[in-house]
Amino acid sequence: MAKMNKTATGKNRLKNMSDTNLLLMITVIVFFLMYIGAIVFQGGGFLKPQTFFNILNANAALLIASCGMSLVMITGSIDISVGGVAALVSMCCAVYLDKMGGNVFVSLLIAVGIGLAFGLVQGYLVAYLDIQPFIVSLAGMFFARGMTTIVHTNPFNVENEAFVALKDTRVVVPGMGTVNRIGKYVDAYVEIGVIVAVVIVIALFFALRYTKLGRSFYAVGGNGQSALMLGINVKKTRFIAHLLCGLLAGIGGYVYFLHVGSGAPSHATGMEMNAIASSIIGGTLLTGGVGNIIGTFFGVMSLSTIQNIVSSAGLDQAWWTGITVAAMLCLFLVIQSVIMARKSKSN
Repeated sequence: MAKMNKTATGKNRLKNMSDTNLLLMITVIVFFLMYIGAIVFQGGGFLKPQTFFNILNANAALLIASCGMSLVMITGSIDISVGGVAALVSMCCAVYLDKMGGNVFVSLLIAVGIGLAFGLVQGYLVAYLDIQPFIVSLAGMFFARGMTTIVHTNPFNVENEAFVALKDTRVVVPGMGTVNRIGKYVDAYVEIGVIVAVVIVIALFFALRYTKLGRSFYAVGGNGQSALMLGINVKKTRFIAHLLCGLLAGIGGYVYFLHVGSGAPSHATGMEMNAIASSIIGGTLLTGGVGNIIGTFFGVMSLSTIQNIVSSAGLDQAWWTGITVAAMLCLFLVIQSVIMARKSKSN
């Protein structure tokens, strides 16, 4: 009898858990299992805190772009221009700083301005002219990539002293260092971009959870007609989602620029696909109405961890990474579909 009661209690908990929290729980569990597996099978490298922070350092820009992607996906839309916007931002800022001797603060304003411009135009076309978001953002992606090449055709490193100083800034993580091979204690660190990304994740988490606008995102993505009947301005909500996505793409582009320290037409290639994959792995449904920014964080970390595992295993060829990511994405889609289907039946 006690066993039956425990089973019933477990089923009730699953039934009462929101879709967003349920998918978040799955993502977190899978990430930790994956990371533990990496520690067991790939040696002690993954035990070092700096390994975890290096993954964050390398993917801070992707995390920011993925947060923007999650916002539009929660409203039932999509934006595949984020990689192109990031590339355009990095190239424009690189040319301004290196070729024109510009100011770092102004370069940041340029990045924000580019992101907002794309968000404004694409948001208006999607929300108010009712054009398919895939088509709009596809055009935006091509435009951004083309403009990147027009701004400058060849890759180059930025040697602006103020920018280089900012790029090389390291924030020490207290108590997380390790002893190297010669017995010297080395502090663990993160780059400036990680701090920016974490602040954005925290801000968006609270905004989605505790503000009227955040709840409107879920309502519009869940059922636009019902949201309209509840008095929610559906068009305005979708417009704001795309505007924020553009803004975050601009900020993410600048963080990417800070990490690589150069401008090149090929920068941020595939970022939009990785952002979509990270959002899905993090529990954001393509159909809208379900998603969590914390889940997006773990989605980015899961995607990056599996890529590091593949690389550590000696499979450095690009196709192995692509195959592994595809398999992982399919696995999460299947898990999400099964869980959501079973939960729907139980309701």
